[in-house]
Amino acid sequence: MNKIIFILQREYLTRVKKKSFIIMSFVGPLLMAAMFVIPVWVSTMEDGELLKVAVLDEGNNYKNKLKNTEAIDFKFVEDKKLEELKADFFKKEYDAILSIPADLEKTPDKLTIYSENQIKLSTLSYISNSLEDEVEAKRMASKGIDKQMLDSIKTDLNINTITWNEEGEENESSTELSMAIGFISAMIIYMFIFMYGAQVMRGVMEEKTGRIVEIIISSVKPFELMMGKILGIALVALTQFALWIVLTFAIVTGANLVLAGDKEVNITELSQGTSNANVEQVLEKSDSQMAGIMKKIYNLPYGMILFSFIFYFIGGYLLYASLFAAIGGAVDNETDTQQFMLPITVPLILSIVMAQVIIQNPNGSVAFWFSMIPFTSPIIMIIRVGFGVAWWEMALSMFLLIATFIGTTWVAAKIYRTGILLYGKKITYKELWKWLKY
Repeated sequence: MNKIIFILQREYLTRVKKKSFIIMSFVGPLLMAAMFVIPVWVSTMEDGELLKVAVLDEGNNYKNKLKNTEAIDFKFVEDKKLEELKADFFKKEYDAILSIPADLEKTPDKLTIYSENQIKLSTLSYISNSLEDEVEAKRMASKGIDKQMLDSIKTDLNINTITWNEEGEENESSTELSMAIGFISAMIIYMFIFMYGAQVMRGVMEEKTGRIVEIIISSVKPFELMMGKILGIALVALTQFALWIVLTFAIVTGANLVLAGDKEVNITELSQGTSNANVEQVLEKSDSQMAGIMKKIYNLPYGMILFSFIFYFIGGYLLYASLFAAIGGAVDNETDTQQFMLPITVPLILSIVMAQVIIQNPNGSVAFWFSMIPFTSPIIMIIRVGFGVAWWEMALSMFLLIATFIGTTWVAAKIYRTGILLYGKKITYKELWKWLKY
């Protein structure tokens, strides 16, 4: 046991002191934070550009329907015709011309905007949404339909999903949130298994080709060496993962504070998608929806999700790291690893492919068996956890994963013990089978 701890400590300290580890510990969070910060930053830059729009309302019906925002300034022109506005367009008094026909409710395809450059999609959506309510009201009036009565009939249905246990306890749940958390967790595990599993393989190959292992193996058993190396790099992975989470959160929070500043919220922008709807009703409905979402988030089984993520994050890595270590012990160059990599990576890739099927039916037979098989359970089980999994299924899956990891580490040690003294020989699957029977 002391030798395993010594090897673990050596592997950990050697890697965390490397420049590549230090650089990636800071570059990784910067790249991840950039995915959140840059779109917000770009949107704030675009918001500063004011678009001046000359509006030609032929029927004088929509003057109060198009409200100015921080990004759009509407100027209604009553003393000019469209051709005159076109002739004066390049004098740069305005950036676009919006032509609204007098009978827009009958000829909606005649609504036209002229500009030198392409108009942003958000601007076009705001204009169309602002006019739609009035056009619909006019159409209803022409058909003798009472708009207020029709609005009172309209209903938005949201299905409340409630889960309960044998004791009768009920919890409000959310399928969408469970899907998102499960899939994101699965992708993180998938990414780190590949990143750090490959490090184990390269580390074993470097020791083998450098002949250092001939000295080490004289005082350490192959199983102890394999276990110490795998656990040491596992701690490196956990350290870097923790740094990424903390630093990414700090960078995103700081950037949001800088970008937000003391900028006031424009109430008109909040109602862009609802045009002339009452803003207070919109905000009240938004607050109600947000309260419902927050309640569902609060009711998620965080303890089980966090415990499962940590277990399958570590367990999945340990299992595949032992397999990668076996490859590193069998070959002595990167080229020869390709023939052995495919059988190992297929279950991982299959897990990601099957994730879409599992999400649709997380309690089906396919989901159950894939979450029991140790080579796919780190990905599949973490997807299922958010939907609720029986305790015995979780216990069985964890037991099988641990047992398989110990078995694969033993196999890796057997291969390693024989392969360390072989150099320049092309290894086949038949040869590996002989080594396991020695």
